[in-house]
Order: sequence, then structure tokens, then C-alpha cells
Amino acid sequence: MASASTNDIEFRSVTKNYGSVTAVTDINLNVPKGAFLALLGPSGCGKTTCLRMIGGFEQPSDGTVLIDGREMNGVPAYRRPVNMVFQHYALFPHFNVEQNVAYGLRQMRPKIAAAEINRRVGEALEMVRLGGFAKRRIHEMSGGQQQRVALARAIVNRPSVLLLDEPLAALDKKLRSAMQIELQTLQRELGITFVLVTHDQEEALSMADIVCVMSAGRIRQLGSPQEVYDRPADLFVADFVGKTNRVDATVETDGRTLRLGDGSALPVSAGQGVLSGQAIVAIRPEAIRLTRVQAGDGASFKGTVTHRIFLGSSAEYAVAVPGLGDFLVTADRRDSQSDLVEPGETVFLGFDPAGAHVFPASNAA
Repeated sequence: MASASTNDIEFRSVTKNYGSVTAVTDINLNVPKGAFLALLGPSGCGKTTCLRMIGGFEQPSDGTVLIDGREMNGVPAYRRPVNMVFQHYALFPHFNVEQNVAYGLRQMRPKIAAAEINRRVGEALEMVRLGGFAKRRIHEMSGGQQQRVALARAIVNRPSVLLLDEPLAALDKKLRSAMQIELQTLQRELGITFVLVTHDQEEALSMADIVCVMSAGRIRQLGSPQEVYDRPADLFVADFVGKTNRVDATVETDGRTLRLGDGSALPVSAGQGVLSGQAIVAIRPEAIRLTRVQAGDGASFKGTVTHRIFLGSSAEYAVAVPGLGDFLVTADRRDSQSDLVEPGETVFLGFDPAGAHVFPASNAA
């Protein structure tokens, strides 16, 4: 008998091959009970393969997948304590809302009494705020309402784990933002483990409490959204999660000085590690101060604004700096120093070197 586990999901040295193609390589992953995990990465990184192995739609070529401490290798999808919300919802168009949500309960053996099915369907619809929509036809529902029907159908069976395969991809930006809040609220109310697959960095950072960044079938970083954004493990994570300015540099032999392409020097902070030789400095756009007058603190570079994108509460600027290339700068308009600057104006860019990330140039691949 398996001992009680503090993790709902475990991957132990999991590899998945499709013929000669390796989709996932030696993945080790622990997901605590009640966590909201986002599998984040570009197309082809292996995130959906991992999701399908949790759900039982794929089996690992090597290694072991466990749910609640029980080995799942060889266990079919319908015998796992897992439900899934697909990207296009997969609702039955000839059923009404109530019939869609009840479908899984009606397939269970031994059979569940009709009164119990009705009670659980009603509870599920209330949880997703569709209590008055039981008799509606699917084609009469908006995109956001259909997404909530799919959620109700997934949670009515009371799974230990809910899998979400890019469930917000078909929604417009405003509705997507609203549904992000809905999903977070639902996850807290249910207290079950959610696993979300997405290529949208904003979606992962705003919804999940654990973010797993993947590339080429491997985990590049696993941590809280703040850890992944503020302390990226490598240049891939820094580039993929959010926006990043990259500056070529050389770490001098003292291990304490960065020499940039324009000849200027920056100190290497102790927390950035000791490197030698060619390096790349990564700086977040919001970590850069844009001013019309040169400031006396930190690093400062003179450049020319080439483009401006107005975003309402903020503005993004492209600034060309001789010898260093183009910089992307995000300026908060609530800051009195960040009044709108016109393309063609000369500006100064300043930042705290301690806020920059330094990686070996070999890390750029």
C-alpha cells in the first residue's frame, strides 16, 4: 500500500519518446497538494506531453508518474483521479448545460442516483456562477460561459487534479483577464491541484503559485512567479519570461568588473556569481530609468528615442545607444520623471547594476 504523499503529482526521471523523437527528457517534478502549477514554454517544449502523461492520454517511455503517491504507469485515463479542460472545451452541442455537466457522473459505475447527480450538478454550476443556466443550449452561451461549463463538467466528479490545456486561448483579452481571476478563485475554493499548460507568460505569472519553465523537453527553472521573473536561472528563462534587454560584455580577470561594448565598466554584484570571459547582461525594461537629464547614480548611457508605444498607464520606448545597441524601456507615467518623450529626443538611461543579471555568453543558445 502506498504511503500518504504530500505531493499530488510526482514525475520521477520521466522520459517520453515518439519513435526517434524525444519529447521529454528525464523530468523530475513534485507538485504539492492544492498547488496551482503552470507548465510554461514555447511550442514543442514538452509541456503538453507532460500534461497528457498526468492525464493518462500518454504513457512515459521511461520513469514513473505518480498521483497522490500511487504509480499511474499503465493506468488508463478513465481510472485516474484527474479531469481535464481542453483548449476548445469539447462540449456536446446537442446537450444543454445541465446534460453536459452531468455526462461524466452518468457514466460512473456503480451508478449514481438521479437525485445525487442533480444535486452535484447544481453545486458545480453554482461554483462557476452559472446557477441559472442549467437548461441553456451550448450555442446560446458566450465563450466565457462555455469555458465555465467545461470547468463545471471537470470539477463535478471531484477530481484530485484538474488539468487545463490552454483553456483561455480562444477568449479575447478582456474576458481572458476576467477568467484568470475566476480560475484563481475557483482553485482556492475547491482546494484541489490545478495544472495549467500555457505559452502565455502573463497568464502563468498571474495565475499560478508555481511556474515550471520548459524548453526542449527539459525543465529550465521551477519556482514561484516572483523567483522566476526576478531571479531567472539562465538566459533562456530571462528572455522567455517577460521582456529583457541583452548587452554583450566581458568579465575582466578580477571577476568584479564588466566591460561593455562602448568601453564603459560596471561592477559585478556578488549575487551574480563569478564569471570570466564573454558574458551577456540581461536588464528588464522596467528596471531602466529614462530621463532627459543625466542622473549621477548607477550606470548611465546617452541615447536617442527611436520609437514610442503608448500603453495608457505606461509607455514603452525603443532607445538607440551608440556602442551598445537598442534598449527597450518601460516608463510608468505615474512617475513625474516619466512624462511622454518624443521620438528623436536625446535621453539618458540609468539602472542599478545590482538589478542586472549576468550570464555566460555560452548560455545564449
